[in-house]
Amino acid sequence: MGAIDLPKSPNVFHPEKPSAVGSRNSLAQEFRDQQAEVDLMLSEEVDKVMNHITSKLPKEVLERVDVMGGLKEKVYNYFNQNYQNMFNRYVVTTEDEMVKKVRNFIDMEEMKILARYAPKGIAALLDQIGGMDKFNTGEVEKSIVNMYGHLQGHIQRGVNDLENLTNSILRQKTDVGAFIRGENAYSIVKCAFQDNNRKPKTVTDVKLSVNILDSELISPIFHYQVTVEYLIKDLLSNHIIETIDKDIEVLKDKLVDEGKEELSDAEIIFKKMNMVEEYTGDDKDNPKSKRYTYFGKHLMERIEGLRAEIDPEEFDSLNIRENLKKIIDMENIRNRGFNTAINSITSILDTSKMGYQYVENLKNARELILREYENTDYSQLPDERFVIRMKYYDNAQLIEERRAFDVQITSFEIEIQHLWDVLEVVYIDSKFLKGIVDFNDLARQKKNKIRNKIKAKTGDPLYEDIDKMWDEVTFLKPSDTDVERMNRTYVFEKSKMKKKLILMREKLASMYGFGYPKKRRVMEERLNFLEREFQMFDYKINPYHVQPGLLLDVDITSIKKKKATLDGMANVLNEFLHGVSKGFQDAAFASFSRRRSTVREDIAQSFADTPTDAKQDKAGSEYLSMIGSSDVQTTTSKTKRSSGGKKKGGGDSLKEI
Repeated sequence: MGAIDLPKSPNVFHPEKPSAVGSRNSLAQEFRDQQAEVDLMLSEEVDKVMNHITSKLPKEVLERVDVMGGLKEKVYNYFNQNYQNMFNRYVVTTEDEMVKKVRNFIDMEEMKILARYAPKGIAALLDQIGGMDKFNTGEVEKSIVNMYGHLQGHIQRGVNDLENLTNSILRQKTDVGAFIRGENAYSIVKCAFQDNNRKPKTVTDVKLSVNILDSELISPIFHYQVTVEYLIKDLLSNHIIETIDKDIEVLKDKLVDEGKEELSDAEIIFKKMNMVEEYTGDDKDNPKSKRYTYFGKHLMERIEGLRAEIDPEEFDSLNIRENLKKIIDMENIRNRGFNTAINSITSILDTSKMGYQYVENLKNARELILREYENTDYSQLPDERFVIRMKYYDNAQLIEERRAFDVQITSFEIEIQHLWDVLEVVYIDSKFLKGIVDFNDLARQKKNKIRNKIKAKTGDPLYEDIDKMWDEVTFLKPSDTDVERMNRTYVFEKSKMKKKLILMREKLASMYGFGYPKKRRVMEERLNFLEREFQMFDYKINPYHVQPGLLLDVDITSIKKKKATLDGMANVLNEFLHGVSKGFQDAAFASFSRRRSTVREDIAQSFADTPTDAKQDKAGSEYLSMIGSSDVQTTTSKTKRSSGGKKKGGGDSLKEI
């Protein structure tokens, strides 16, 4: 269909003319009977309303209402008028406008084709008037590329929304899978769903922590305080590793070309290790050491101890160290990685319609805090909100975090045990002059009889004389190995403290019942405080589970039936991880870069005119003679079965035929 065949809409407003503005008839609908479709839909809706009325109204009311006559007609007219006036004309106008857009687009493309056949004189005249700089289409082309890029991004985001919503509908539940898709699931450190304290029935609180390791970051992140010497050494190290990888690839190709056995994964690792000495060394004092091949020893000494800032009194633009630092600063190696992560998360939030009112960018500390609302008082905030904390941790920071975590766990154990002891003493005092209250009282009363009548005959020790290993709160904990000592999970300690809090609340209820004396109120206030603080602490990330790299900590509050923030944040996190992280890489799979089975010429089973060896030459002549035989189809089927069933070259397979 050309541009002439498309109907041009008249610039008039008319309800019946085809393709007029506001018309109920459109040329774009072609063979469709619009009126029949409308009548079918209206009659069905009216019948539904009438059936609802007849089923809900009492019988005596129905007898007084003209159900079969005027009422049904009025309902039908009401539906008909509204549907025709709003929906029908909106659809027709939209279709006509789309036809206009397509027609104009085709006209523009046809004009471009005609412009190619302009006379040479006109082209030369335009060139003399303006020159290349006046008729340069580079900026227009960049704009078109940007527009298509944004369009592709919006389409991809819409597809992600559809995918996440479809998965949640199919699962009929909200879980961790709603956030991170399979290829990034390994990066989750902690994800916890729990009911909101203020609105447990309708609102959910979600804690999600994602750890992106240093080796997985597309753009590496460095602390602001890192020295220039460290940055240069890191660049040199990466360059050496890349050089060794290239040498290994050359060696692999050489072995493949020579037809030798390929290197195994272990052999590749040992080859790389042996090549390290060719590019670096441990002799720091020798200026001729291989470690100074790319960067001389005298230059390395100039930048020793040099950090991100130089004292203004010592600064001299003509010094060597200042110019070396300037080169590093111009490349922006120090700030590039963290700034890239910040730009990525903020731009994704903007394009995903996840607004935020509070930003705190602690650049020197490599920490970013984003909150949807500036206020931190949860009682004043809506039920749909989020807080994002992104921080880069090195090993030294994690060591200090782990020490603080150890001290906090010990402090909770001391405070909970102290309340446990106080409650136990109060419980013992409450049993005074009450006789037998619990099993311990009964056992104490029957102790002498057990000793004289049972243990005296068997010779076994009394229960009170046996060492007790079980505290009757949690099961016994196995002794720690080096793995547990170096990676403290504190799962056993946390479960024990949680159980003690539950047992103390049960004991208080059994002691006092419905009475609330001063002792009970004091102990319950302390118990509530410890429970609240311990729950907040348990909600945090265990630093023993975090490795050096970028930590993204997201706190989301969302309405259970709405889940708007949950769905939006799921797309944000997936897009952020895709743009910042290289993802998990298995070296074993990466080693399959060029296997001999993927470069063999005989895999394609092609019969070229220039065979590579004598066997293929002979096989090709036999194949040509086979073509001339009468039983071509049978032989061809045998050829396919032979080549598909045996792992041999094409020439060898044909030779066997």
